[in-house]
Amino acid sequence: MSDWEVDFYSRPLLDSDGRKRWELLVCDTPTINPTPETGFRFCKPCPADQVNSLWLGEALAQALDEAVAGGHSRPQRLRCWRQAMTAMVQRASEPLGLAVVPSRRCYALIDWLQERQRTVYPQREGYLAGPRAAPMAATSAPAKPLPDAARGDAWEWAALPLTSLREARDWPMDFSGLIPLPEPGEAGAIIPGVRLFAGDRALAVAGWVAGLEPLKLTISDNCLLLEAGLDQRWLLGRLDPGEAEAAAATFAESCQSTAGLQFLSVQNTSQTQHFTGFWLLRDQILP
Repeated sequence: MSDWEVDFYSRPLLDSDGRKRWELLVCDTPTINPTPETGFRFCKPCPADQVNSLWLGEALAQALDEAVAGGHSRPQRLRCWRQAMTAMVQRASEPLGLAVVPSRRCYALIDWLQERQRTVYPQREGYLAGPRAAPMAATSAPAKPLPDAARGDAWEWAALPLTSLREARDWPMDFSGLIPLPEPGEAGAIIPGVRLFAGDRALAVAGWVAGLEPLKLTISDNCLLLEAGLDQRWLLGRLDPGEAEAAAATFAESCQSTAGLQFLSVQNTSQTQHFTGFWLLRDQILP
């Protein structure tokens, strides 16, 4: 059963009365190596004077009906990455029996939105051409140390060939978060990541990480951080300056060659082949 990703917000389009047009975008969260026929997408414009939870609830109900009619499964959760819209999405979703997860782990939806910004909106009447004011830079939340219950015994840098990740759906995992891989990808591309080892507590640690909605690994002030949820940052480890510089360069190279792809795993030990947790992550620019 797939989760859904939701974006209900204004677009760079003006109505005849000068008000911005709003739009609801919904897509399912695809797993690794999806086919075009398996995905679900729903798009519905919203008049500026009807931007409220009632309209949104009716539109989400329509999306559910279309999904079922098209042979898609009903989602249990909706991921919403815009903090300003989370409360409205929650009000609209509650009568439908859908849980809302505040999360930036909406890789598919954000790719779709960026595609529409390039190819769809510029063709529409009322398009706001030319440079627009840049959004205010969000203040990064202070990094917090992992709580004792979620802290592993050790961690290490790791890397996996992109080709091997195409078979990840067949790997033994308890908790997983697989996402589509770049196509076709550079020959010999290597994906950077981190392995956490937690011994007998590995399953509990993996469950805790799953609830965080992990987004990406970053380097800041000589620290390895896990960004998660809407604005959380968790300290995974402290680095010496040289190690921090090399890791930042590796992640930057991933953004250039493999769409920012990364991974995070939780295992009992470095010798174990079973993953108690495995997540594909992306360093993705939000529109």
